[in-house]
Amino acid sequence: MANIDDRNSHKRAFLDFLDQNVYKDEIKAMINHKRHRLIINISDLHSFQDFAPRILKNPSEYIQPLCDAATDIARSIDPKYMKEEEQVHVGFEGPFVSRRVTPRELLSEFIGSMVCVEGIVTKCSLVRPKVVKSVHFCPTTGNFTSREYRDITSNTGLPTGSVYPTRDDKGNLLVTEYGLCKYKDHQTLSMQEMPENSAPGQLPRTVDVIVEDDLVDSCKPGDRVAIVGIYKAISGKSKGSVNGVFRTVLIANNICLLNKEANAPIYSPQDLKNIKMIAERDDTFDLVGNSLAPSIYGHSWIKKAVILLMLGGVEKNLKNGTHLRGDINMMMVGDPSVAKSQLLRAIMNIAPLAISTTGRGSSGVGLTAAVTSDQETGERRLEAGAMVLADRGVVCIDEFDKMNDQDRVAIHEVMEQQTVTIAKAGIHASLNARCSVVAAANPIYGTYDRSLTPTKNIGLPDSLLSRFDLLFIVLDQMDPDIDRHISEHVLRMHRYRSVIDGGDSAIDGSSRYGREDEADADSSVFVKYNRMLHGKKTERGRKRDTLTIKFLKKYIHYAKHRIQPELTDEASDHIAAVYAELRNASSTAKTGGTLPITARTLETIIRLSTAHAKLKLSRKVSKSDVEAALKVLNFAIYHKELTEMEEREEERERESERNHRTERRSNRHNADDHSAVDNEGMVDSMEVDEPPPEQSTTDLSPERIEAFNTSFRQHMRYLDSITVDDLEKVINSGASQYSREEIMLLLQKLHDENKVMIANGKVHMVIS
Repeated sequence: MANIDDRNSHKRAFLDFLDQNVYKDEIKAMINHKRHRLIINISDLHSFQDFAPRILKNPSEYIQPLCDAATDIARSIDPKYMKEEEQVHVGFEGPFVSRRVTPRELLSEFIGSMVCVEGIVTKCSLVRPKVVKSVHFCPTTGNFTSREYRDITSNTGLPTGSVYPTRDDKGNLLVTEYGLCKYKDHQTLSMQEMPENSAPGQLPRTVDVIVEDDLVDSCKPGDRVAIVGIYKAISGKSKGSVNGVFRTVLIANNICLLNKEANAPIYSPQDLKNIKMIAERDDTFDLVGNSLAPSIYGHSWIKKAVILLMLGGVEKNLKNGTHLRGDINMMMVGDPSVAKSQLLRAIMNIAPLAISTTGRGSSGVGLTAAVTSDQETGERRLEAGAMVLADRGVVCIDEFDKMNDQDRVAIHEVMEQQTVTIAKAGIHASLNARCSVVAAANPIYGTYDRSLTPTKNIGLPDSLLSRFDLLFIVLDQMDPDIDRHISEHVLRMHRYRSVIDGGDSAIDGSSRYGREDEADADSSVFVKYNRMLHGKKTERGRKRDTLTIKFLKKYIHYAKHRIQPELTDEASDHIAAVYAELRNASSTAKTGGTLPITARTLETIIRLSTAHAKLKLSRKVSKSDVEAALKVLNFAIYHKELTEMEEREEERERESERNHRTERRSNRHNADDHSAVDNEGMVDSMEVDEPPPEQSTTDLSPERIEAFNTSFRQHMRYLDSITVDDLEKVINSGASQYSREEIMLLLQKLHDENKVMIANGKVHMVIS
């Protein structure tokens, strides 16, 4: 009896609470929108008779009176709003403070109380009806009997059995009238802790969530949610007897979809000032690129490409349903031990949302989505994969070459259409997977074979390669100078000790445990110079600036989400001209580039240019942005590292040849037994007679030769002849500059190939 009295007193208190607050207007709005759930802020209950702590600790005692009070007020406002048996549901929101937890922190102390759990939805079951009240008819007596059902999700009374009665008290047969029974919607979710917040090296924890009535279908796999509910324990049965281990579920009363910006950094006025200051510098691109993983030596172009990848282009959804992706995909192929995996780790540290997998450790369905069977009901349900969970983020795939071909095909759709379409076991679904892909792979023979073309070394189909915007060939360059620099850099890294480790930095007057540094960390932009960490100063006596990780995260986040640049006419014309040149060069070049030049390359140029405009905080994509993007793209397509290696080897061969020649000359000089004057004259005559080494076209890089040929062909398309002076002006009007000697050498090469004829200072086209 006391229980009923308590319930009535609570109901009266809640009627006062709903009357005197703004909730009367909320109830009217709820009636107008035909909803059946009233959301109450916990902070309002704190100020009313201190109800909030009591509701949080013992919700089952208070929720039902609160629902009854809300139902009475709703009926008084609009009597026709609800049927006799229906009632208003109540959900909660607001500051849960210590009760705002992740599935990992959801321990036994919270059982029976109300909590707010944050996580990502990984599984959703189908929506099924659950019986609330059954009606039975007895043909013998002609009477109707009804029976109510309650389970663990109910807030009133004890749970009842779930078996329909088949006979009445006198043994007469009962027939269930299904049309008169009452049902409610029921769905179970599985929620996992956020991938970016889960502890490394541990399995991510999950919690089962039960949602009913109007909360069903309010979220889907891949959504980040904060679910408010009552944490309850269900006894587990083992071989007919009840054991001591209980299964726990969360009975939801409110679901809030978390924006992906929930973990966005907070910008102070000083931060905004610093961000604008960095964007106005001339060397912003180099500065931000060098600040990414300064512990990795070299790879400056790849680091710049990673920065552009994290910024991304602008996504377009056209009215006709076409989706143009804004995310940039990148792949690194190269020898072992060139820091490919370390670069992936650097992306994981800086990107707001990044999920890491390996080729051998992930299957096609693990990356996209899987259809699994529910253990309890046996029904099919959809389970989101890594790429769906990384929606609006980055997926890092290491050991990409170790994946099976069937698994690799599964990511084709994600990389271009950015959706995962499932048609299995009667389930037809399309899930969003708007993520950038960064892949690292070894060549087909383990190390890069320079005698083969890049395509044969990579060993992946063109259908997959064309979906990557950038493909870098990373080589282990066997050069004494580079090896010396790398070894110095690595040894400095191993000798470096931070302040916290008790290193020498503590002598500078900073606190031993770095507390002062932590206090300044929020406002600092550049990393404090340390010779052991950053190496020698540059040749100008000025240290190379490096941004702090914290500021770099803020800068990238600000540029990515606040700036949405638009293409200008000048940039569009330049992109079109450059794309035509790239196509022309790829069709005439004997050795192909790393990537096939297709229409996707055109979109790549647009995406990279847009990302560079974001980096400069510019609202318009200008011609300079296109030029900066092209430098990155050219480095990727023409595998410049390979060319640089070959040039260095040729230089070394020429150097050794010169040394041999000098050696032979000195031997000959010593063999002659003449006077000093005669010797001097002989040496002079030898030096005069020695013809100067002629410059050959091998001194020019293949890119410069190709650029000259492309420019020459475009200009001579409608001309028969041109003077060499005019040709020099035309060629040097472009981006590349050539001396008269280089132009004559290249014209001589075309002359030898019987494409032009040079006579009397004029160049004539040979008509074939």
